[in-house]
Amino acid sequence: MDEVTIITDNRVGALAAIAEALGGAGVNIEAISAYEQGGNAVFRVLTGDPNSAKKLVEKVPGVSGVSLSEVVVVKLPNRPGELGKLTRKLANRGVDLQSLYIVSRSNEHTEVAVKPAGAQVEKTKEALGIRR
Repeated sequence: MDEVTIITDNRVGALAAIAEALGGAGVNIEAISAYEQGGNAVFRVLTGDPNSAKKLVEKVPGVSGVSLSEVVVVKLPNRPGELGKLTRKLANRGVDLQSLYIVSRSNEHTEVAVKPAGAQVEKTKEALGIRR
């Protein structure tokens, strides 16, 4: 799955403009992370149509960067300690994480998106026992 990373001016309404651009074109946001970094707003978006999302948000005023990156989505049992187990496996294999966030949650499972730094996607999949 690909994540769309959007860097924009950190101003009131920046996320509204991005969400409106995507929603207005019928692109659904499945998961999102938003934070401030160095005076910019950074949004990490998972959607079923990342290529269209990238093209749409590149046109939003104030957006200074948009990129696509592969993330690994993992389903964990929804109970204490599972995230620790997952991240320990990655740490033991030397995987450096750039981001991690919850995609969905039910009583039984929690899905998380894991974005390793650099070109460590295959190493991440191997560490987690994910077949291609």
